[in-house]
Amino acid sequence: MAGSEEGESVSSPGVSSPDARSTAGVERRRREFAALLGEFRRTAVLVPVDEDDAPLTGDLGGVRWIYAFPNEHALARFAVVRGEVQREWAYQRWLGARLLDAAVPAVGVPCGVALDVGSEGEGVLFPPVVGIVPEAAAVDRAVEETNGGTPR
Repeated sequence: MAGSEEGESVSSPGVSSPDARSTAGVERRRREFAALLGEFRRTAVLVPVDEDDAPLTGDLGGVRWIYAFPNEHALARFAVVRGEVQREWAYQRWLGARLLDAAVPAVGVPCGVALDVGSEGEGVLFPPVVGIVPEAAAVDRAVEETNGGTPR
């Protein structure tokens, strides 16, 4: 091609490069997740509880996940998936912000919230990372070099 050297990338005016499209896609998904997180934080969800009124959880990949559901129908789908439709499912209503800001840190191990598990394509995970849960409960929190590598 005239005017370009071997190995040099040439793009047409008005056409974005694959890297630019990828970066734009990542930024769009980040904005969408931030909006979803904000909506979750403002919404009351159903949290199934055990006989001691402790939130029902599951462990996967070194993280404890608190189960939460947007409505009784979603909780019923979860019961079907677990093969436990005959049992009574006690639950509490929690504000999403309270789950993330109070319940997650109280667990004492890496913990996040699994919203609407058991519903194909509908579930969302809120992992224990900075920006979702308090920094003290986040697995990716900064480590201060000056205090011997102990998490803040």
